[in-house]
Amino acid sequence: MTDYTNQTDLFSLQNKVALITGGSGDIGRAIARAFVKAGASVALNGTSAAKLDAAQREVEGLAVGSARAISVQANLNKTSEGRRMVQETLDQLGRIDILVNCAGINRRKPILDVTEDDYNAIMDVHLRASYFISQAVAPIMIGQGGGKIIHIGSLSIRIGLSDVSVYGMAKAGMDQLTRVQAAEWAQHNIQVNCLAPGFVMTELTREGLWKDEKRTKWILERTPMRRPGYPDEMAGAALLFASNASSFITGQTLWIDGGVLAGAPWW
Repeated sequence: MTDYTNQTDLFSLQNKVALITGGSGDIGRAIARAFVKAGASVALNGTSAAKLDAAQREVEGLAVGSARAISVQANLNKTSEGRRMVQETLDQLGRIDILVNCAGINRRKPILDVTEDDYNAIMDVHLRASYFISQAVAPIMIGQGGGKIIHIGSLSIRIGLSDVSVYGMAKAGMDQLTRVQAAEWAQHNIQVNCLAPGFVMTELTREGLWKDEKRTKWILERTPMRRPGYPDEMAGAALLFASNASSFITGQTLWIDGGVLAGAPWW
C-alpha cells in the first residue's frame, strides 16, 4: 500500500502508462508531452493516421528513461472501437494507470439548425465514449490497485454559449460523470477528476472563435487575463491529477479559464 504521508516524487509518473484519447489534438498532445517528461509511457489515440504519426514522433522524442509513445487509431463514436483501443494499449504497454478522455468534436450551429446526426456525433465522441472507455479501463485499474481518470470538460459546463448547445450538454454530462465515477470507484483507489478549459487557442477553436473579431472581442472582455489560453497551459493541471500529488483529490472539476468564472473586470 502506498504511504501517502511520505511521498518524495509527488509529480513523477515513472513506470506509469497513460491512454490519451484525442492524443493527436492540441490539448491531448500537450498533456502527452508533459506525461512522458514525467516518465510515463503514453498511448495516443486519434482518427487521422498522419496526425497520429506526427504526434507519436514528437512525444517519443521527449520521453524520459524507458518511457515510450505508441499510437492507436480508433473512431470513438463506436463503443467497440473504444474497447479495441483499450485492449491494444494493454497488449502493447502492459497496463493502464491513467486515462485521459480528451477526444472531442464540435459542430457550431444554432439550436434550430442542429440535426439528429449532429447531436449523436457530438454526444457519442464526448459523453458516450468517455463513459464506456472508462468502463473498459476501470477493471484494469482495479486489478492493479488503483488509477487515475481525467475527463476534459469545458467552460460551457457552467455558462451558456450560443451555437454550441450539444457540446455544452455533453461536457456538462462529463462533469457529472466525474462525480459518479469518483464516488463509485473511490473504494478501489481510483481518483476521477475533470479539467475544464476556458477559451483556449486550438485547431478546433481557431476558425470558430479566434478568426471572428466580434467573438474574440467578446471573449477578451470577459477574461480577466485578457488573452486566450494555450494547450500547454492545460498540461500542469493534468499532471497534478495524474500523479500522487492528487492522492486525496477526487470528483473535482478544475477550471482553467484565465479568470472567466471569477468575474469580468470593470476596466
